[in-house]
Amino acid sequence: MRTFRRMLRDRAFAIGLVIVSLLVLAAVFAQKLATFPQDVSSFDPTARLQPPSHVFLLGTDRMGADIYSRLLFGARLTILTAGLATTAAVLIGVPIGLIAGYYRGWFSDALMRVSDVFLAVPQIVLAIAIAQTLGPAIQNVILALSATYWPFWARLVYAETRSQRNEVHIEAAVAMGASPLRVMVLHVLPNIAGSIIVRTTIGMGGTILAAASLGFLGLGAPPPTPEWGRMIAESREFLPQAWWYATAPGVAILLVVMGFNLLGDGLRDVLDPRIRRSADAA
Repeated sequence: MRTFRRMLRDRAFAIGLVIVSLLVLAAVFAQKLATFPQDVSSFDPTARLQPPSHVFLLGTDRMGADIYSRLLFGARLTILTAGLATTAAVLIGVPIGLIAGYYRGWFSDALMRVSDVFLAVPQIVLAIAIAQTLGPAIQNVILALSATYWPFWARLVYAETRSQRNEVHIEAAVAMGASPLRVMVLHVLPNIAGSIIVRTTIGMGGTILAAASLGFLGLGAPPPTPEWGRMIAESREFLPQAWWYATAPGVAILLVVMGFNLLGDGLRDVLDPRIRRSADAA
């Protein structure tokens, strides 16, 4: 409880928590909050490109669909895509980093060289190549992002495990006969969990931005599924007259990515013992 109160005193954490909480609430209660919950995938040609009003809070798109309602349902897709892709990347990268960091020799070096190969190519370029090969579908976006983002966690866990490898409590556990698996899971992993949590939180923001980029390129969920990146792509030919068309999903992406980044920065300031010690000393 004291740790949570310390987190709330951090302005970045508090702002990020509010933004992320609003995103989750919008996704969970989209059916109740939407102006036209039953018609989110349908359209009305007679109401196309209507500006924001008391009827259409954020205006309508080129097909006459309510942008506000589509944004709310798009939040569900955003959380699903980013959450599954980030979880898969963590499940792949953390064990690889633990094994490579704990053991020494050719096998450890081979695992890290594989991650270096993935890191040598810009992740968004590699994700575009994979998604383009597999075809436009939300499951392919999740697969492409998880397959290209795991090296970030592998590298982080590798470095943290290497630094923990020679700590006294690790050597004591080994001397008492603890197996390598027990040492990694019960002694190393809890001590580096803070760094993993921070990286995962910030990674959510990057994953959302990457997923929106794939949607913008037409590689995300096919229409009429409400997807923020595709909404921006569809609005290009109507700028600057229908400014609300691109502004609403663009601001939504901006706020959500900023929220996860602020949340991650706040968690880092609290969970990183080095930063906490320097703050306490000041």
